Amino acid sequence: MGETVLVVDDEQEIADLVEVYLRNEGFQVLKFYNAADALSCAAHEAVGLAILDVMLPDMDGFTLCQKLRAQHAYPILMLTARDQEIDKINGLALGADDYVTKPFRPLELVARVKAQLRRYLRYNAPAAGGSVLTVSGLVMDIDRHQCTLDGEPLTLTPTEFEILRILCQKRGCVVSAEELFHELWGDAYYNKSNNTITVHIRHLREKMRDSVEHPKYIRTVWGVGYQIEK
Repeated sequence: MGETVLVVDDEQEIADLVEVYLRNEGFQVLKFYNAADALSCAAHEAVGLAILDVMLPDMDGFTLCQKLRAQHAYPILMLTARDQEIDKINGLALGADDYVTKPFRPLELVARVKAQLRRYLRYNAPAAGGSVLTVSGLVMDIDRHQCTLDGEPLTLTPTEFEILRILCQKRGCVVSAEELFHELWGDAYYNKSNNTITVHIRHLREKMRDSVEHPKYIRTVWGVGYQIEK
């Protein structure tokens, strides 16, 4: 792909390992061991994706993620030793697109990087033929990657936009979390314990003022998946 990946981890051995595997796949790597240097670099370098450790010496990775997301739209992947549910939710809530828990398999990390970049590049490519999806008061302009709800702009992350687009395009059908995961990332490492889709759906509902109990848009079909009804 040739994209530039920003790697931030204060554990030099891990940062070096990630760098080796990414460079072997043709990526350019900008590697830092603290948040301050990474932020300085990100301000003037063209970055395609960022990999951030949560535990950094000068700033936690969540804050770094938030600062990067305020200025940049590229994918952010959190790399963390923490396996607590709240940490995963916090990372996604602050703008991260995915997370990998240490210890990790380097090839899995590379696969996730490639999947995030494919999704991001596809999201930012001009759509062919033009398309506007309308569901009640929800309007999605696929060409412009814009969304409004009852006439008001709906601010979505690229991942949230793609999930909503898939559900709208498959309106009336139940789409499983696994299917959404593969549609977005084509990731061979999906397993049922991965709750990335669940968290993104939760954020979508909050932004759309929707509810699980009385859904106007996204309905949960328990044990099966999610559906926007016709």
